[in-house]
Amino acid sequence: MADFAAALGLLLVIEGVLYAAFPEGMKRMVRVALDMPASTLRAGGLGASVLGLAIVWLVRG
Repeated sequence: MADFAAALGLLLVIEGVLYAAFPEGMKRMVRVALDMPASTLRAGGLGASVLGLAIVWLVRG
């Protein structure tokens, strides 16, 4: 459970840094995402999840 909490905290740090460093770019990204079909967002999210799982598996395995 501690690893999960650490991973979640790291995710929030990375996302916060992106919004702090590139606020206009993040606004543009959100606008683009709003115009994308849900199936494209779903496929991207699934791909990112699989990639993240593979990275964790390789690092922790």
